[in-house]
Amino acid sequence: MNTQPEENNGKTYAIVSYLTIIGSIIAIILNSEKKDPFASFHIRQALGLTLGFFALGYPIGFFDSWMVSSAFYLFFFILWIFGFIGALQGQMNLVPILGPFFQKLFKSI
Repeated sequence: MNTQPEENNGKTYAIVSYLTIIGSIIAIILNSEKKDPFASFHIRQALGLTLGFFALGYPIGFFDSWMVSSAFYLFFFILWIFGFIGALQGQMNLVPILGPFFQKLFKSI
């Protein structure tokens, strides 16, 4: 028996999706049955941020400058905070710069 309203489940899945790659996978699995649009939006954003961080983080690590790698980490951290706060507040704001790309890339989720 489900005691929570549906919109609460979508918000919960959205928040969980920002908690590492494992959280994104769990949110995808939990949202696969009823496809809540709010949860799907934030799952796409969080998955894009996580995969983008891992894909770009390794090559950025080859730079011999702490300024380049620090700027990279700060950039992704700010984008993550922006998305996470949007999920907490129940808003569907695209992550700056990369958000539209993530929505197109993961449109099947």
